[in-house]
Amino acid sequence: MTTDKQQPSKDAQQLTPKVASYLEGVSESTVACLVTMVQGNILALGVSHLVIASQTGIVAGLIAGTAVMLAKTKKRWLISLILGFATGIVDFLVHPGMFGSVATEAIVTGIGAAVLSYLVGTLIVFYKAHHKAGITQ
Repeated sequence: MTTDKQQPSKDAQQLTPKVASYLEGVSESTVACLVTMVQGNILALGVSHLVIASQTGIVAGLIAGTAVMLAKTKKRWLISLILGFATGIVDFLVHPGMFGSVATEAIVTGIGAAVLSYLVGTLIVFYKAHHKAGITQ
């Protein structure tokens, strides 16, 4: 008995990187929001933190992903900057800051998302370059 593995359609192959880009932005924004909300104390995380951070992450990730797709850019620093900006604004609108002035937590969250996005994106590019070259250790 043979099984035919269907290859993804051309549309699906084009859609996959876009979905991955959205998921990357959502997860980076969510993680930055989570860590900032508890001021680095990961043991203090609760379900309510996850719900709020998920709201911030989903909205900011979708906004940033759409902006990057419309700008048609592959510049890592610009993608990170857009995500950080979107995360900061959405975080400010989703919930009040817990430290500093009204906008301090949102600014810190945006900076955290931008830095995380840049680092993760750089690591992905580095991995793909080494994987494509056949370098394994």
